[in-house]
Amino acid sequence: MAAGQPIFILREGSKRTRGRDAQSNNIMAAKAVAEAVRTTLGPKGMDKMLVDGMGDVVITNDGATILKEMDIEHPAAKMVVEVSKTQDEEVGDGTTSAAVVAGELLKKAEDLIEQEIHPTIIASGYRLAAVKAIEVLDSLAMKVEMSDKELLISIAETAMTGKGAESSKRLLSEIAVAAVTSVADINGKNTVDMENINVIKKVGGRIEDSELISGMILDKERVHTNMPEKVKDAKILLLNTAIELKDTEVDAEISITSPDQLQSFLDQEEKMLKDIVGKVINSGANVVFCQKGVEDLAQHYLAKAGIFAVRRVKKSDMEKLARATGGKLITNLDETTPEDLGHAELVEEKKISGDSLTFVTGCDNPKAVTILLRGGTEHVVDSIDSALEDAMRVVGVAIEDEKLVAGGGSPEVEVALRLQEYAATLEGREQLAVKAYAEALEVIPRTLAENAGLDPIDMLMELRSQHEKGMKTAGLDVFEGKVVDMWANFVVEPLRVKTQVINAATESAVMILRIDDIIASTRAPAGPEGGMPPGMGGMGGMPPMM
Repeated sequence: MAAGQPIFILREGSKRTRGRDAQSNNIMAAKAVAEAVRTTLGPKGMDKMLVDGMGDVVITNDGATILKEMDIEHPAAKMVVEVSKTQDEEVGDGTTSAAVVAGELLKKAEDLIEQEIHPTIIASGYRLAAVKAIEVLDSLAMKVEMSDKELLISIAETAMTGKGAESSKRLLSEIAVAAVTSVADINGKNTVDMENINVIKKVGGRIEDSELISGMILDKERVHTNMPEKVKDAKILLLNTAIELKDTEVDAEISITSPDQLQSFLDQEEKMLKDIVGKVINSGANVVFCQKGVEDLAQHYLAKAGIFAVRRVKKSDMEKLARATGGKLITNLDETTPEDLGHAELVEEKKISGDSLTFVTGCDNPKAVTILLRGGTEHVVDSIDSALEDAMRVVGVAIEDEKLVAGGGSPEVEVALRLQEYAATLEGREQLAVKAYAEALEVIPRTLAENAGLDPIDMLMELRSQHEKGMKTAGLDVFEGKVVDMWANFVVEPLRVKTQVINAATESAVMILRIDDIIASTRAPAGPEGGMPPGMGGMGGMPPMM
């Protein structure tokens, strides 16, 4: 108020929440998001069914997918969704854990704020705890080699446990490991590019019918029925130019005055097409994949020569074919040499679930592979695809980092114990924040126990007891309902899954804690600058159209 006159700084209709109210609103929203996905955690976690505005149904227990499909409005809740999304992009697994830990960190922080501890002190303690937690995790990590296939399969199985594909997790884990190790690039530092793994989903058959193809499957058929259905010892030409006559670059007209001229013009066109096909035949290729079109007459000539041809192949598929077969993408047919051709033992057209697909199999040391996924319904196939992607991502991360930790809540309990010891060495109020952080990490084993119908307090006490005795890999076996050595039971996860959860959840919790003022503006009112003037509801004073 200035001399009894109110001064408006914010636009009319804007909302402002300050201080403790702002903090409790944000924390409540973040906790609600964490609770939404909490029941999906672990081998005994349940699935969520999400129905969008169009009526499409998604059934999943992947934290990132659930939060992405939920239409979340609250800005602080969106930050927790970002934590899960980042986890998915960086590692591919642990998305539910990331959201649950972020929510629990904020819940513990709320208790500290009520004890009159300033949010910046809590944030500072949380950062100290995160650095120490990463150190402890590093000390727990064990080495894994790319040659240790059984251990890599265990990683994939751990990632798939509790998901829709669990009934066939051994087969799918073997497929995931074989696919990832095929495309892994070992040049001093291991790298895995998931783009080189092609996944084709086909409804029909059983999950057990899924297979890995050492090569490519294209959702295309040969261009002419007279072409061979099967070509053994295939020499493959990869063309990114069309097998048809080129149009002129500029507008041109040809004036024909007699039938003879027309005939000679058509003959010339035919001869030019024959020449193009002749170059293809002379290259020694018996299979052609063309990124662009193949003219009808050219198809006839190729079929007569016994060449298998496919047209309009996607650019990304052409690049994968080049990596799989060892061929080169050709733009100019005149420059083609036998060294430019790719090789595969077999190229054939097969019908699967009523669709014709082209299989390129038996490639020598392929750097691009394809997984054919089968399942009884579309939702089953989508569920397997999601689980398989998580499994491949974690195997890729394990190959890149070569470090593993035990699963089943084991690293969280060990880190929590070490943080309690670390807190005792600190002075000041940060000590309380580090203790709260340690307690927050125990939400993972507690949730695993709750979702399995076990007593969380008893299980947590037993876990702490085993870890205090020096059993660093003791975790919760939810099937037996007891504490066992997770390493001996082959329940293992890549180190990066755990470190990413710690980093992402801590950063998000600290950011939300430091907010003490929320200013939410409304949309611009309609007027001379923001659309129609007030009172105008459409043309001619008609009511606005909805």
